[in-house]
Parts: sequence; structure tokens; C-alpha cells
Amino acid sequence: MTTGRQLATAALAAIVIVATLGAKANAAQCGNGPGGFESWKQQFAAEAGAKGVGSTGVGALMQANYASATIAADRSQRSFGLSLEQFMAKRGASTIVARGRSLKQSQAALFASIQQRYGVPPGPLIAIWGMETGFGSQRGNQNMLSSIATLAYDCRRPEFFTEQLYAALKLIDRGALSASTRGSMHGEVGQTQFMPNNILAYGTGNLDVAANALSSTANFLRAHGWRAGAGYQPGEPNFAAIEAWNAAQVYQKAIAIMGRQIDGQ
Repeated sequence: MTTGRQLATAALAAIVIVATLGAKANAAQCGNGPGGFESWKQQFAAEAGAKGVGSTGVGALMQANYASATIAADRSQRSFGLSLEQFMAKRGASTIVARGRSLKQSQAALFASIQQRYGVPPGPLIAIWGMETGFGSQRGNQNMLSSIATLAYDCRRPEFFTEQLYAALKLIDRGALSASTRGSMHGEVGQTQFMPNNILAYGTGNLDVAANALSSTANFLRAHGWRAGAGYQPGEPNFAAIEAWNAAQVYQKAIAIMGRQIDGQ
């Protein structure tokens, strides 16, 4: 026998299902080419406004263009499939180590300050700095917002980049980034290439300034379990923090090796 309470429960469940289906129907739909990008922007802008993104952020989104170069780069990340030796040769590891040792000496006060505050020694920070941008010389020249919006629209990894896009729009609302900010192919910005979510969580200032970028990187590593004085080679306690920085195993091992060499160990 169906009671009044059972009927009420069933009715409530039906309302929830209809509401959920409606939300899914209204959500911005991903695509696999430029054709639907402008329509997607309109849908996403409405969602962003409903989630508290201000007019500055929404206006910036509406200026974004479909970034074909970003999609091409996203489909051809071949270097992470190389052996460790091949990867390090391709990325110029010996040059990074040589320059890194010099920077460790010339910027000793900066690195000492960072190590005192975050517990991270110079080696891995300098290795990341050199690997990511050649010590600031190659920060990318793609429109950051167009790159991230394109990847949020693209059906390959929309969930990850949707979160990055919301973060980017928040940063634009705050004035920390702008619609014209330039970065690398996937929207990374600054001397050590931070994504917007990580800027919100760990950024310590303008990341185009080396000292801020290095401090932010150390802040990220500490937040991901870095312990002062512990080792950072594979199998040692701090290697997990390097793994959190980049998911590619060859990258992780290269940073550990170069960092050790820069630190003179």
C-alpha cells in the first residue's frame, strides 16, 4: 500500500530529477572545433555570472577567441614520451644546471630567504624555473584567457579547464590578470608557469617577477608536503611534492636530478 508520505517522497524525487536534467540541459556544451565556440561562450558567461563572476570577468570572456594553436599543442605533447636521457637532452638540462649554479650564487640572498620561509632549497626551484621558461626568457605569447576558454570548451578535458577558467575570471575581476595577459599554450603564466587555480591558492604577487614566482613555487611545494631538510630524489619524502607540480614522470625525475646537481649534491 502506498502511503501519503511515500507519495510525497516520490514527488520530491521527481522534482529533483527534473531539476537535475534541466541543469544539465542548460550547461554549456563542449565541442571539438571552432564552430560552436561563440555559442558556448554565451552559455558559459551566463553560468559564470550566476556563480558570482563580475562584469569585468564576463566581458573578458566574451573577447576570447578560439585558440587553434592551443588545440594543436594539446594534441602533440610528444616530449613526455621520451626516455629520461632524451628528455633531459631535449630540454637542455646541462645548460639549465650551469646557469642555475650561477644564479644560485648571484641571487644567494633571495634563495636563502625563500628557503628560510618555505623550507625549499635553491636546486629544485631553479630547475623548475629553467625547465619552465628558460629562466623567464620563454614565458609564451598566447592569449591566456583564449587558451583556457578553448580548452574548457574542448571535449578532451573540459572539467579540469572549466575550473581553471573560473579561476582566471576571478583573477581578472580582481585585477590580478587581464583579458590581454599572455602565457603558454595551456594558459600557464609567469616565470614558473602557474595555472589560474594555483595562482589563487599559492600566488605571492606578480608572477612575471622572478622573486614572486619562485616564492609562489616554494609555497606550492610546501603545501604539497615539502619538509625542510628532507631529500627530494625519487623515493625520498619530498619527491611527492615535485610529482604534484607536474604529472609527467620524466619531468619529475629531471627536476630532481638537475636540482641535486645545482645544489651540489
